[in-house]
Formats: sequence, C-alpha cells, structure tokens
Amino acid sequence: MLLAATVLAGIMGGGAARADDYTDLLDILRAKGSLTKTEYSTLLTKHMHHSRPSLGDEDGSPARVQRAAGPGGGSRRYAEDVRRARRHDASPDVTPVFVDAQDAADSAAASARSAHDSMLAAQQAVHDPSIVRVAKYVPGKGLTFQAGEIAINLSGFVNGFYTYNSPSTGQVVAGGVSTGAGGNKFDASAVRNGLLPAGLITKITTTQEGIDLAAVFGMYPGIDNAKNGAFNANTGGSPVGLGTAGLDFRQIYITAGNKKWGTFKVGRDIALFGSDAILFDATLLSVGSTGSNAAPGNTSLGRIGVGYVYADWIPQISYASPVWHGLQGSVGIFQPLDEFNFAGDGSSATSTYHSSPMVQGKFSYDFTAGDLKGRIWAGFLAQHQQRLTSSILAQSTGRGATVEAGEIGTKLSYKGFEGVAYYYRGSGLGTTGLFFDGIAADGRKRDSEGFYVQGAYSVTKRLRLVGSYGVSNLYQGPMELDPDLVKRNESEVGALFFKVTDWLQLVGEYAHTESSAHNGNKAKDNSASGGAVLFF
Repeated sequence: MLLAATVLAGIMGGGAARADDYTDLLDILRAKGSLTKTEYSTLLTKHMHHSRPSLGDEDGSPARVQRAAGPGGGSRRYAEDVRRARRHDASPDVTPVFVDAQDAADSAAASARSAHDSMLAAQQAVHDPSIVRVAKYVPGKGLTFQAGEIAINLSGFVNGFYTYNSPSTGQVVAGGVSTGAGGNKFDASAVRNGLLPAGLITKITTTQEGIDLAAVFGMYPGIDNAKNGAFNANTGGSPVGLGTAGLDFRQIYITAGNKKWGTFKVGRDIALFGSDAILFDATLLSVGSTGSNAAPGNTSLGRIGVGYVYADWIPQISYASPVWHGLQGSVGIFQPLDEFNFAGDGSSATSTYHSSPMVQGKFSYDFTAGDLKGRIWAGFLAQHQQRLTSSILAQSTGRGATVEAGEIGTKLSYKGFEGVAYYYRGSGLGTTGLFFDGIAADGRKRDSEGFYVQGAYSVTKRLRLVGSYGVSNLYQGPMELDPDLVKRNESEVGALFFKVTDWLQLVGEYAHTESSAHNGNKAKDNSASGGAVLFF
C-alpha cells in the first residue's frame, strides 16, 4: 500500500494526470494484488471526486452534468468509472442518481429486445412448415397434427360384444331379417361387432386461395372372419380356423368449398337419403337385430330393415349449401345401384344396366330455443331401373321402372331427454337395402314404408337409458301373389350405456326382432348383448 501510494502521489504531484491514466493504473495495481478491494474502491472514488469537482455541486441536473462532461463524452466514462467502483464495494453515497436510472433504462431496453426477439421466433415457429404440432385434444374429435398450413386428423373407434341369440317360431319368411326367418330354431353365441365395425379415419385439410380442401380415407375392419359374397365385407362371416377379418374401405372422397359458397364432394361416402336416420339410431353403438349370429359378419343390422332402409356408402358428386340461419340443402348424383332379389326363389326382378345416375337430395333445419335443441330434415331419392329381368321377365322386353322415395324426420333434445322420430315411403325402393325386392318378378314396383321412434334419458352424466321401436313394411305389387315374401319386419330394443371415460363406453342391450310374410308365416328371435365401444 505504501508503494502504491508513493507512486500515485508522484503521478498526481507531477502535474495534471489524465483520468484515464490514473484509473488504468489503479486497475493494474489491483490486478497485481498491490491494492485490496477496499483500497482500490477508496482511491478510485477520491480520484473521481477531485478530477471532476463540478459534478459534486448541489446542482445535479442533467444539463449541468452534460456541461461538466464536455463534448468528449466524459459523462459516459464517468458512469463507467462509477459502475466499476460500485462493483468493488464503493460507498453508495458517491454514486450519482442518474447512474441508477441509466442502469434501469438499459435493463428495460434489453428486456424489451429479448421479448421482441422471442415473439418473432414464436411467430416463425408457428408458420414453419418443418415443425409438426399437436392441437389440443377435444373428446370425440380425434388427434390433429398441424404441419404448416396442413392439418392431419386421425379418429376412429373399436367395439366388441358378446351376443346370445335365441330364435323361435322359425317359419320361412323370404326377405325377413329375424334369425328364424329361414326356419332356424337353434340358439347361437358370438363374439362380434355391433352395427358399427371398427374404424380408422384419416382426414387431411388445408385452405388454398380461399378454398377449404379436404381428403378423407375411412377404413372399417371387422373383428370376425370375412366371407366372400355379394355384399363383400358385409357378407355373413365364416367362423372357421385360419380365417381373417374383412376390411370395408367405405370412405374415399375429397371436398372443396367454403362457408360462403358451400362445399362440393367427390368420391365415396354415406349417401344423403336415410343418412340421418342411421346416424341418430341408438343401435349404431350397440347390436340391435343381429342378422346372422351363428356366423357373424362385419356388422349386425341394428335398425336396418326394421325402421329404415340402409343409406349405404355410394360413389357420388354432391353439393352442400352454406348454412343459413340453421337451414342447409344438399343434392347430388350417385352411382346407380341394381335392383336386387334379396328374397330369392325368383321373387323379385333384377337389373344391371343404367343410362342415368341416381339422384338424391336433403334439406335440414337445426334450431335452438332455450334448453330445447333440434333438427328437422326431409329427403328424396330417384333412379330409373332399366332392362329388368326375372324368372318370368326377359331382358329383351326392355321393361323399366323409375324408383321414387321420400323421408322426413326429427331429433329433439331437452336437458337430459332426447327423442327421434322418422318415417319413409318409397315406390320400387324395397326394404332393408336400397332396391332390395323393390320390383316384383313381373316388373311392377312394390310400395314400401317404415318408421321408428326412439327415446333416451341421461340419468347421470355417465348413465344413459334408451328404448326404441321400429317397423319396415313391404307391400306386394299389383296383381302379385307371393305368399312367402316378407310383409313386415319389426323390433323393440332396450339398452343402457355407461360412460367410463371420454373414450370408453360399456353397453348392455336386449332386442326382440320379428318378421312376418304375406301368408301369415312368422319368425322371431330374442338377443342379449354386452360389450364395449371406444371412440377417439
């Protein structure tokens, strides 16, 4: 310390030393260990006080500080010296107030720059197509991955049931849906799918030049062995070793449009006529009428043929209008389907030629009035069947028929209650499937009609009870006499659904199905089912 003091005294006594030289010397002495931290801070503080006396005046205004600093920017050097002194335990009494303000300002500016940079980086990440993000999961809406402007949604479901079916009064009813309609009187157990198979649906969406675009691929495999037949994966199963499940690739389509102009659809999807009837049917999540239970196929029947005609998944070019105050209209042309002799034994005419498409349309209205929510819809179908043939009708006769059908339905919900009512009527439409037994062997159209009513009540947020009743009638054509032909299919269903989680539901169900023929033959069956359905 003595040596350091001597050196400093010599420098200061030898003339006006520059402040920079003095502070640099203090730094060197401190670095060599010749000065302690306290000595270094004391000498530096004294130097600043004596070399810049004007700054010690009572007038500490910014203007005076600037004048004392001079044009050489001495105030900035002074601030740096003060900061160095403060870092080495200098007395806070000698620190000017403006230095603390400058420190705060510098810190705030740095924080602002950092926040701005972070915001820019986040914005770039949001629009970076190389980054794939996962959207927030919403129960029932699947998993959505966002890659730039493209969204990829994966959704699906899996189900399985144990079903015990017991037919009785097994009399022949041609075209009947009861398991006893073929004369069967044997009980059967099955582990099977319900009305739904399993499903894995991939939907890819984006918006380009103001047009919302989507491509959808829907795969629907069953859990039971498949069997080749007219209905492909929906043909009755084959419970034999080394079998494999069937794959129903029923959805393949694109959509293009927007909320202002409506949406066009091109590809294979569920048709318009009868679609709301099946989508609002509670047996969609259970079994309903089993169809074949001894050799279960991809699905059961649910209410198909006992309340509505199956809408089916049909190649189409269709258009859906924008929604205007809850009202929407849809119309399309569809791949024409053949008349099919479902009853067998030459009961019905068939067709295989079509010069014009099938046309379908639907109007729907969705509304809310307080706690009451609902939908009302009406639809139509038309198709010309050409070159009908049968056991008594040659194709060369050129006999044809135009099929026509209409429907109306409503769904209402009020608090924990829900109700569905539906009615259809057709000429040449047939029953169970589109154009099944719709035209008699002589080429004349058969009329058909049907309905179902359904009520549901949510006892709790998890427990839901459902009951439904439905009928499908098929009338004979003019002057027709076919005694074994089905006249009426009907069923009653009671079910309970227990929601274990957002994904998983447990289902218990009882169903009674009865088919009757025009000659009075009857076939009945009862079934009990229990299983689980998982949606994601």
